[in-house]
Amino acid sequence: MIDILTQKDGRLERLEQVEKGCWVNIYPPFDRSQLEDFASQNNVPIDFLTDSLDTDERSRYESEEEIDLVVVNTPVRNEAFVKDEALYITIPIGIISTPDFIITISSFKNPVIDDFLHGRIKMLKVEDQQWFTLRLLDRNVHYFQYYLKEINTKRYTFESEIYRSSRNRDLKNLLDLQKSLVYFVTNLRANDLMMNRMRRTNFLKIQGNEEQDDFLEDIIIDNGQASEMADIYTNIVNSMMDAFASIISNNLGRTVQRLTVITIVLTLPMVIASFYGMNIALPMQEAGQTSLWPFWTLLGISVVLPLFFWLYFRRKRWF
Repeated sequence: MIDILTQKDGRLERLEQVEKGCWVNIYPPFDRSQLEDFASQNNVPIDFLTDSLDTDERSRYESEEEIDLVVVNTPVRNEAFVKDEALYITIPIGIISTPDFIITISSFKNPVIDDFLHGRIKMLKVEDQQWFTLRLLDRNVHYFQYYLKEINTKRYTFESEIYRSSRNRDLKNLLDLQKSLVYFVTNLRANDLMMNRMRRTNFLKIQGNEEQDDFLEDIIIDNGQASEMADIYTNIVNSMMDAFASIISNNLGRTVQRLTVITIVLTLPMVIASFYGMNIALPMQEAGQTSLWPFWTLLGISVVLPLFFWLYFRRKRWF
């Protein structure tokens, strides 16, 4: 789906054809033939479009014939995008600046672009490509911070569940958070390196514009804070995984210990009963023919002896 948008009276309106100062957003579903047709009609390198769809593409920037490409990785909730993966993943967004218009392209729908489409970005200027790119980078950092807070909240929930149970599902939830944080840590660092290089090389051509330059510096600072948050949460989750592995191992040992004690206690009456099930002469056997006291004696021994050992194990705190 290729949407061509322009801004009129602060609102986005769709166009039929590309015109100067417009914004072209490319969202799935689409096929390669559509991308090739669009690229050939508007003199855009096809590699700029296809590279931005690679989920493993790193954050970077490059230029070719007065057309600039910025690839930035953004966080998304993994809503069946990638099966058997983390709760949150990162995908690339391609920002392509041409002399006449700007293009955004991504392999999945994401909240950063959705905020632009639904008018949630204040002071948006589609025709000003530098401001548009800066706003997108700023919104991208915002969602990294937002999802990091969600991850920390989920961590508290999963932590309390694991304290009460040792189910594999609970540990898998924690492992999914750990994987999500690995994605965040890696891509926040990559985004930080890219934005710092862009500022040093004046790739966005904003040097001399104090407002835009300060805005980029603020974005870099916020990205660094998000990176530190991700590092802290990663260390906490890693420590929790190690601690819970020890807790689960200890709980398993205590369970086996209790089962062993129960087995010992229940085995004693069986041993006594098995002795008097043999077809040989045994103590009190003749007396048992005329009296019931041998039966009650043996029954008492079968009750008292296990009770004694049970109290002994309780005193030793084995049960």
